[in-house]
Amino acid sequence: MTLPTLTTPRLTLRRLVETDREAVVKVFSDPEMSRYFAADFSDPAAASAMVDRRLAYRGPAGQGHWVIERAGEVIGVAHLRPSWELPGGVAELGYYVASAHAGQGLATEAARAVLSHGLDALGLPAVWALVHENNAASRKVAARLGFLDVGSGVHYGDLHRVLVALAPVAGRPHHIELWVPDLAEAERSWGWLLPELGWHEFQRWPAGVSWRRGGTYLVVEASPAMSAPDHERTRPGLNHLALHVATRAEVDGLAGRAVDHGWREMFADRYPYAGGDAHYAAYLENETGFEVELVALEGPPARG
Repeated sequence: MTLPTLTTPRLTLRRLVETDREAVVKVFSDPEMSRYFAADFSDPAAASAMVDRRLAYRGPAGQGHWVIERAGEVIGVAHLRPSWELPGGVAELGYYVASAHAGQGLATEAARAVLSHGLDALGLPAVWALVHENNAASRKVAARLGFLDVGSGVHYGDLHRVLVALAPVAGRPHHIELWVPDLAEAERSWGWLLPELGWHEFQRWPAGVSWRRGGTYLVVEASPAMSAPDHERTRPGLNHLALHVATRAEVDGLAGRAVDHGWREMFADRYPYAGGDAHYAAYLENETGFEVELVALEGPPARG
């Protein structure tokens, strides 16, 4: 995914390019823009060096640096990129709108677009922000966007509030229910795989069992209301479930052990790239024809 253009009712956010240098330097020429920075970007050389750093960014697909335009005029910049101030390379949001355009809700509008891109389009579990302790206006923006204040620390050379926005619950799966012809077989296969992925048994009754992870649970049930004796994934209806796995090594390990727990490997001749060169995954089918796809969250290395 290249860096997408984001649009709002009043703004366009597009990828920063070299020809934006002069406009961005102009935005930061106002000393007020550097009030909460360790550097003075009203110095054209410092602002130009900052543009260099943003243009040199190389990171995860879909993250990077945008210019904020209003009616064709560059009025600020925004970014979503791995943080070098917080551990683990978590995604950090930043937003800066020219002082001349302050007080109109434009920073909130721009930041909301980037935040939504990160949480909804990229599927990030959380987005972080570091806001200077004394920057009341930016802290209000973060609060309006639903960021939670989780403390403070010295970052970028000064005291900053540490803020986090979590992925919204609305729209996520509440539960998934699979009707199975053989409950014992389902427990053998699903009852091994789901706990391996961090799910825990949630409910049990004579005809079924469920496992839960976070706010979602998965049910397997041998319902007496079933209208057919078996599952056929190529018929209309459920074809397969795809579940995240943390690393490529874990995908390999699960695929190797699955055969002892009622699963067989599919597309073995194309493992682990049966879904394409940028998709590291194992495809498994159990004895009653249910398919599961185990997808590595950790991106695959380039294929040579």
